[in-house]
Amino acid sequence: MTAPLPPAEGASDLMAALLRSGLKPLHLAGRRLLPVVQGGMGVGVSAHRLAAAVAREGGVGTLSSVDLRRHHPDLMDRTRGLDMAHPDKAREVIDAANLEAIGREVKAAREGAGGHGLLAINVMRAVTAYAASVKQALEAGIDAVVVGAGLPLDLPDLAQDHPKAALIPILSDARGVQLIVKKWERKKRLPDAIVIEHPRLAGGHLGAAKVADLGDPRFDFENVIPQSLAFLRSAGIEKDIPLIAAGGVRSGADIQRLQALGAAAVQLGTPFAVTTECDADEGFKRVLAEASDDDLVEFTSVAGLPARAVGTPWLRNYLRAEPRLQAVAHGKVRCTKAFDCLAQCGLRDGLPGWGQFCIDNQLAAALGGDLKKGLFFRGVGPLPFGAQIRSVRELLERLLTPTVALAT
Repeated sequence: MTAPLPPAEGASDLMAALLRSGLKPLHLAGRRLLPVVQGGMGVGVSAHRLAAAVAREGGVGTLSSVDLRRHHPDLMDRTRGLDMAHPDKAREVIDAANLEAIGREVKAAREGAGGHGLLAINVMRAVTAYAASVKQALEAGIDAVVVGAGLPLDLPDLAQDHPKAALIPILSDARGVQLIVKKWERKKRLPDAIVIEHPRLAGGHLGAAKVADLGDPRFDFENVIPQSLAFLRSAGIEKDIPLIAAGGVRSGADIQRLQALGAAAVQLGTPFAVTTECDADEGFKRVLAEASDDDLVEFTSVAGLPARAVGTPWLRNYLRAEPRLQAVAHGKVRCTKAFDCLAQCGLRDGLPGWGQFCIDNQLAAALGGDLKKGLFFRGVGPLPFGAQIRSVRELLERLLTPTVALAT
């Protein structure tokens, strides 16, 4: 039996509250942490302020790698007014600015966390700059890399010079877990943890083939978690690979239930998006905090994946116009963003059945709280403090108290 890991430095009071609650800590990357992972939210929603605040309390704070230049006025100035007649050159300048922003954000998050908790970065497999973003974050000293929106079969190769960094794929069913573990095992590296994200409950891009599949029972935690654990045991995997349940987690009782199923921890996005430390505009937080499940809309995003967001005026207008836009979809629409934010884009590449809008425009509008133009991703379920905007500390305290009910 191995000796117990020490708690994250400086987080002993919340760790003590965790142990009193009967919940179990998360053992990851040689540390004993709160069993709460803050989900990565782009564009710019989870940057260094939020990630540092979560890590400082002993949890896992997560940056989102997508378009972080938006938090740096000098980088935005550098990428403004580029010559669109030469898109390759413009793309090079923008990509370089975003990579520089990743380095800055990792550094700022580490300073803000003060050596506490764990810092991760979420990188979408579906973005063009996926490989470059992973390498930049690792070189900047990030503790963990989390990858979703596609199967990161090559992540061990990208991280081969960083053996101490934790590698964490996001998957949605037991088949995905089996595939990743088997493929990575051949590369002599196993996941340090696996996020199990439920498409019917999470916000943003979802791990199902189409909207109609979101309710498939193969995604239910009651199926995925035991099946994945059984596979790991039958495969003779000696390494302990914690499973982190994501989607619809809103209370300490949820954490208690999921740990009873075999999950080591949970991942939350929306509850952290409405904290005072979230890097988005106050208007963004207000939209998410005041939305209910009845306000949520499921649709196909430009990445070809199902997505869930608040039914804002822009989103409802888009969905009304979508049949007409799909009818005239054609390839190689000139991308006004200059950089290929997605490796495949429904609008730019004219892909029938995929979304026909610019996701960077809409997410950037949401970051600034623009209700008329923004796309506001949100997960299912009432929030821990109702429509109130509270601190990361208060959220974690509530989550570590399984007997406290949700606010109404």
